[in-house]
Amino acid sequence: MTLDTRLGLALAPGGVSIPEGRIAVFGPRAGQSLEGLPMDRVEVITGFFPDHAHFEGRGYSCRFEPEGFYAAALVVLPRAKALARSWVAMAAAAANGPVLVDGAKETGVESLLRDCRRRVEVEGRINKAHGKLFWFEGGDFADWLPGPANRVDGFVTAPGTFSADGIDPASALLAASLPETLGARIVDLGAGWGYLSAAALERKGVKAVELVEAERAALDCARRNITDPRAVFHWADATTWRPEARVDAVVTNPPFHTDRKADPELGRAFIRSAAAMLTPRGQLWLVANRHLPYERVIADLFDDHREVAGTGAFKVIRASGPRADGPSRHRRHNSLV
Repeated sequence: MTLDTRLGLALAPGGVSIPEGRIAVFGPRAGQSLEGLPMDRVEVITGFFPDHAHFEGRGYSCRFEPEGFYAAALVVLPRAKALARSWVAMAAAAANGPVLVDGAKETGVESLLRDCRRRVEVEGRINKAHGKLFWFEGGDFADWLPGPANRVDGFVTAPGTFSADGIDPASALLAASLPETLGARIVDLGAGWGYLSAAALERKGVKAVELVEAERAALDCARRNITDPRAVFHWADATTWRPEARVDAVVTNPPFHTDRKADPELGRAFIRSAAAMLTPRGQLWLVANRHLPYERVIADLFDDHREVAGTGAFKVIRASGPRADGPSRHRRHNSLV
């Protein structure tokens, strides 16, 4: 066992004692080490497709939500406060033993620790690598459990999903900018709870809209929001998923954060995925924060692109003519940024 991680230090002699039985691990991220926890007793609880696929591929038992009672639980804090609280509450309700809470400083772990200490006696408080891990047993966190679904202008949303409390202004700008006709087959990459797909379904001649979303809670909301039989739902990684046949249009408001860190490469991966699934005459309709440097990768993957709408904060880009052979051979490979 590696003892130089927060979890490793917590599990070292003199730290937390984990009883025999199943261990629920809420929200670990792909690549994160769970070393020190016996794999045959761990159940990974996550609805985020890349993380679920990663741990399942490594041989872990994976679930979308806890089932029954556990000897202990580990909560890896997400950046969304409401989601973090709901995971802690679910862990506390399901665990007969200790609940470990681990988070980087940017996830609000300090604030959560203070809130937990008002309810229960907290132990541990291991500080390392710009984060903190602590643990406790018992406590009443019932008021932190998820409440009724949110309603946003007639749409159902869930805590922790993108734009759960209101329609995202960038998505609203893209929806308002879409042309009257998009084509017969459309893909919404990173569909969230379905706002852009609902707008796409209103266009003329649409036969199918495929919603691709990695966060299962958001996709579950989308299923409730869109009952049109032309909608097809995919729980998948938008950067690797491909349709059965090439499509006429892709609409997307791609994420550009990994946890709390800005990561424009994630948006670029969405663009590459879109280019790979479009017909030769297909179009990409993308909205992004104005400062994000997507134009170079778009220029390498499409014959034509232009900004068709924008504000001081956002830009809507339409790109057409995806290149079948990928980046232009007239550009040097290192021109991609």
